[in-house]
Amino acid sequence: MTAEEQERTIIAYVALGSNIDNREHYLQGAITALNEESGISVTGQSSIYETEPVGYVDQSAFLNMVVQIHTDLSPEALLVTLLAIENRLGRTRDLRWGPRTIDLDLLLYGDHRLTTPDLIIPHPRMHERAFVLVPLSEVLYARQAVQFESISAHLEKLEGKEGVILWKKAQ
Repeated sequence: MTAEEQERTIIAYVALGSNIDNREHYLQGAITALNEESGISVTGQSSIYETEPVGYVDQSAFLNMVVQIHTDLSPEALLVTLLAIENRLGRTRDLRWGPRTIDLDLLLYGDHRLTTPDLIIPHPRMHERAFVLVPLSEVLYARQAVQFESISAHLEKLEGKEGVILWKKAQ
């Protein structure tokens, strides 16, 4: 994406998670797939964190991270793209909150607020999840000071941050 195109785009944040097989491979595969999509450019990424599962806990630990993207896709088109990438990387939906090769969640889409049957922005549960807020705050700190302060305030109130362990530092 050219600098001109980036000026006309929305900055969005996507959470990535994996807990099957080579977890880091799936995270990197998702980043590559995002960059290969027309209308999407990955412009920042957090470190990778190892986290205990939430919801259905009888499964392996996850690797989680957050990426910042520039996109000219609508929120709905971006969601369709994220679901297609999950599908290409072998995601199945057999058990709610169950094991997965890759999970891509649209967290923020500029300063937009949206509620449809298929998509809620900001992500409705992100403020309850340290495995989202820790990497999100890391990316925002470097790029979006105002949003960082808001996310940091939520993170301060959140219990259970001790379950989020730095697994691999961002480069």
